[in-house]
Amino acid sequence: MRGLTLILAAASLLAAATLAGCKLGPDFKAPQTAVPEHFSVPASGAGPQISTAAPAARFWWQEFKDPELDRLEESAAGGNLDLKAAYFRIVEARARQQAARAGELPSLNASASYTREQLGLAGILKSQHVEVPSADSGLVGAIESPINLYSLGFDASWELDLFGKVRRGVEAADAQSVAAEEARRDLAVSLQAEVAQTYLQLRAAQVLARVAREQIQAQRDVAALTESRRQHGLAGEAEVESARGQLRALEAELPPYEQQADSARHGLAVLMGAAPEALDGQLVQQGELPPLPQSIPVGLPSGLVRRRPDVRRAEAQLHAATAEIGVSIAAMFPDISLTGAYGLRNSSTGYLFDWASRFYSFGPTISIPIFHGGALVANVKLSRAQAEEAALGYRQTVLTALQEVEDDLASLHHDSERTAALQDSVAADQRALEIDLDAYRHGLITYVTVLTAQLQTVQARQTLAQAVAIQTTDVVKIYKALGGGWDIGAGGQR
Repeated sequence: MRGLTLILAAASLLAAATLAGCKLGPDFKAPQTAVPEHFSVPASGAGPQISTAAPAARFWWQEFKDPELDRLEESAAGGNLDLKAAYFRIVEARARQQAARAGELPSLNASASYTREQLGLAGILKSQHVEVPSADSGLVGAIESPINLYSLGFDASWELDLFGKVRRGVEAADAQSVAAEEARRDLAVSLQAEVAQTYLQLRAAQVLARVAREQIQAQRDVAALTESRRQHGLAGEAEVESARGQLRALEAELPPYEQQADSARHGLAVLMGAAPEALDGQLVQQGELPPLPQSIPVGLPSGLVRRRPDVRRAEAQLHAATAEIGVSIAAMFPDISLTGAYGLRNSSTGYLFDWASRFYSFGPTISIPIFHGGALVANVKLSRAQAEEAALGYRQTVLTALQEVEDDLASLHHDSERTAALQDSVAADQRALEIDLDAYRHGLITYVTVLTAQLQTVQARQTLAQAVAIQTTDVVKIYKALGGGWDIGAGGQR
């Protein structure tokens, strides 16, 4: 009989061990989304050349060869508050990951207690019509007297994860931890692009302000010349007032550019986690827009899916949603736990550690879900719907990534062509203005002709400066769309 019991126990343990390898629900498989073999790179023309030989560089902003931009990027990476908050979200995810893994292990608790009890045994005896000894016998006093009860012990429990509910929960927590890490990388990519764009906006505003000052100074010379010609009877009062009006109009264009530079400088300070006025003593000198890189490596679309942090994050979220299906399915099956307790208990501390004071209990417990009003089935449907939603979200993220790259490449191409045309236009307008000014000095034409040429030149120079700024911003957008700013090797390739 004892041998049969041992055989049954061994068979039960073997069955439990076999079932322990079972995990309900679908196993996650990395999604396969069709992507084109190459980006639709426009034909080579003006502007940087597009190369598909390699992906975007990690420190892509160094391609602008601007030490000030390099310093700002480094400061923002170490001081940005949103980036620091994202780090703590990673810490939170890893803590939940560790808590989920704890469910795979037994739990052990220690306890100690002291109670003073009045058992009321005499009343129990009377209720059962048992004759209670007289008070003189001393037995009644022993029964009625309160007692002190001291107890020391341990209790343990271990849930047998027969259907994989705990392991699927761990799998989901692992995936959520990965998603938190990818979210921080995505934030870092966006931060680096925003720093570069804000810095370029600052330099563009300074360039436009310098152009305005040069035009103001040139117009002052024209106004002085017009006044001199009036004094000599070669020009009328209308020409003098027209020259003064043009001077004031040009002076009115300067404050907005200076305000744009101030706003960009304040924005850079906040991006670095500092007060808006922290950079007021810096970046005030007139600077130039950094030169565009000669070439931009964009790699292949297949590499983009693996490189962009937002795509990797969407994949991790899909993994977590898939694992949650197994958790919800396993909740419909029985939970089996092994529990046990061992300790010492006595009414006297002197006998508490006596071997005869020991007590223990052990055995399995099983909990079988019978009726929950349809909640368990609803949870399975919910988890499946959330997984389908996550799958669609992943596909949409991939399509959006491809669209951003294609759009930004097209924008750079067309803006480069526009910039090249504007450069030729500005050169031609400047030559025409110089010819008209020389003719005006010699009295060959009226000031109206000079004013027309001057307005055209001013507008062309401002438009060119804005076009160059847009072109540099296009380059930044391309690097951001390519997921530049972090290294797959350093970030941990999966």
